[in-house]
Amino acid sequence: MLRGTVQMMGSDERSKTGDESRGHRPEAVVPPSPGIGFPVSRSARTILIPTLLGYALLTTLGILSAGISPAAEATGLLLLLPILALQLMHCAPRMNQAPLPRRCLTLTLQAVLTYLPVLVFQTYWEAMAGYLAGSLLLLLPARVAWPLYATVGLSMLVPPLADGRPLVESVFFAHTTLLSGLVLYGLTRLTELTTHLHTTRGQLARQAVTGERLRFARDLHDLLGFSLSAITLKSELAQHLIPTHPNRAMKEINEVLTIAGQSLADVRKAASGYRAMSLRQEIRAAQSMLDAAGIDLRVEVELGTLSPHVETELATTLREAVTNLLRHSKAAHCGIQAVQQDGLVRLVVENDGADPAHHNPAPHSGTGLRNLQARMNAIGGHLESGRGEDGTFRLLAEAPVRRPPEASPEPRENVFPPTGSAA
Repeated sequence: MLRGTVQMMGSDERSKTGDESRGHRPEAVVPPSPGIGFPVSRSARTILIPTLLGYALLTTLGILSAGISPAAEATGLLLLLPILALQLMHCAPRMNQAPLPRRCLTLTLQAVLTYLPVLVFQTYWEAMAGYLAGSLLLLLPARVAWPLYATVGLSMLVPPLADGRPLVESVFFAHTTLLSGLVLYGLTRLTELTTHLHTTRGQLARQAVTGERLRFARDLHDLLGFSLSAITLKSELAQHLIPTHPNRAMKEINEVLTIAGQSLADVRKAASGYRAMSLRQEIRAAQSMLDAAGIDLRVEVELGTLSPHVETELATTLREAVTNLLRHSKAAHCGIQAVQQDGLVRLVVENDGADPAHHNPAPHSGTGLRNLQARMNAIGGHLESGRGEDGTFRLLAEAPVRRPPEASPEPRENVFPPTGSAA
């Protein structure tokens, strides 16, 4: 009757989490981390745009000081607008992922607007050729972009020579064109990489928060599942013992108070980041729990010194195994074996009352045997479980005495940054 109460409590818990058992787990909504991402991206872009406008201003001053006719000046100034608009489009985020025909079309239009005015303004249009050189690097594959980039730079040797200027001046204008293209390419790529870096940083922060929430949920399940089952079982036992055995009933009530106090302390440790558990203490707690439930228990313990993290995970595994035994089985006999040998520690829990109707929770519910398997993997161990043909259930957890360095990292005290800090 006492175990029936515990099993009913487990059934109520499963009914409340029915969506999880059917695989419909609600996704955690994590708000974006403040201070991550957009401000730095905007700063990088505000450097790029003034640079583009600066080159356009240089070209404007060159046109106005060229001594050409007012009509030619007006035409040149008007042509600056569509070239600047095309360059802003080419420097826009993810423009290099646009369909290739679209990129080729805009580059062709920019080339036409760049080279036709050269016939009129000659060397005073070289900054716009730098726009074109940078756009080629941004939008085309490298094997095509770099030869075309060099061709644009070399083409700027021709206008000064045709104007009768020295070769040194022609080389200067070609060099300026190539350098301008590299500057625009570098600033645009820097903006893209900065945006990508801070987007990734935000994703990592959200993953850390989600991981901490899952850890906390697992710890609460492992802590409170066992403790609440023990409190329920011993309270039920004390209620039945009060009329006939008041002294023993008082002893059970005192144990309930002790378990409740320990549960509160464990929850506080879980909230702070990490709690250490003793495997021997959990074995004694399991003995008391199973004795109260009227289950015959055989215990074999041969343990030396264990790594604190390994011992905590094995103690958690034992606690979950005993909780599941009380909730989901009708066992009359149980065996617990904890043996250390050849650098390994083995924990075996067996019982003769496996319930064939019980199924493990959904893969990502954070509870049950999958949770225990994840814990064992984190310390370089493994977990096996299964039902025998005779109705027995056996759980085996094995791990190295010392946690190997290649295993998952130790839990951190707190992954949440201080409130108000710049992430």
